[in-house]
Amino acid sequence: MSQAPTPLLELDGLTKTFSKPVGVAGHIANLFGAGIAPVDVRAVAGIDLTVAAGEVVGVVGESGCGKSTVARMIAGITGISAGSIRYRGVATGDMTPAQRRDFALSVQMIFQDPFASLNPRMRVLDIVGEAPVAHGLVSRADRRDYVVGLLQKVGLPGGYVDRYPHQFSGGQRQRIGITRALAVKPSLIVCDEAVAALDVSIQAQVLNLFMDLRDELGLTYLFISHNLGVVEHISDRVVIMYLGRVVEIAPTAELFEAPNHPYTKLLLELLPVLEAGERAYEPIKGELPSPLAPPPGCAFHPRCPAATERCRREAPVLAPIGPGRASACHLNAGA
Repeated sequence: MSQAPTPLLELDGLTKTFSKPVGVAGHIANLFGAGIAPVDVRAVAGIDLTVAAGEVVGVVGESGCGKSTVARMIAGITGISAGSIRYRGVATGDMTPAQRRDFALSVQMIFQDPFASLNPRMRVLDIVGEAPVAHGLVSRADRRDYVVGLLQKVGLPGGYVDRYPHQFSGGQRQRIGITRALAVKPSLIVCDEAVAALDVSIQAQVLNLFMDLRDELGLTYLFISHNLGVVEHISDRVVIMYLGRVVEIAPTAELFEAPNHPYTKLLLELLPVLEAGERAYEPIKGELPSPLAPPPGCAFHPRCPAATERCRREAPVLAPIGPGRASACHLNAGA
């Protein structure tokens, strides 16, 4: 039997804890017995995930669930508190300098705000062409032709190379952000709410561009979003996160046809559908708990209509429930 290919990206127990120090005012207050202590917030708690080459994996969850923190750790913007990231089978902590450079170029990120992520004082020529020249991927003499070719690849005229970000629309700026990511010839692109700030009609154009580039360049995407409709359109698999943990993983079609976790079911009930007649939409009851004081047991139990006593005292583990599917719910064990 042939051995399965090594995943492009593997996350093993990935964890991020942010610490807020006491500060000068707190130290002064403690001199008078205030008892102020440092605060630790676990934004991401032990994520396990594999991404195969050429795959599009969507990561979905409410604001504050930790999905953007996961994206920033993968891209190397935010440090890791515990766990590991492996790229092509090699942990980032064990990489040689040459492997670390390859990883830094191979994993690129596209941000939510296409205006804030572009330097307003730089022309497109410099925004896109700076990194490939610095890393020796193209000579300075060939930079203009290289950037013009990339702009044309994402559907922008080559004559835009001398313009500044404020001279473009939101959709055009996001295409420039995509061009900048492509400039260093990556294998994996992490998209953090990459279409959330765009009009619906522009969203569709940018999503179609992502898919065209995937087919043309063999790209792999980790697509972070709170919009299930967008994720359904673009993803091969979907990861559902809640309060820093993965609660369900499934192939896209199977998840939308038969969700398993109660949180996933409630999210899908809120998804607009085209059908005759009226439909009542009810938001998920309660508020997303604060990561400063997460509830005991299953983090979703205060809002879950099917919660049992076991859910209130014991945290479920992410366990297989079928081929390519996993869910973190005690109900799967008949609790």
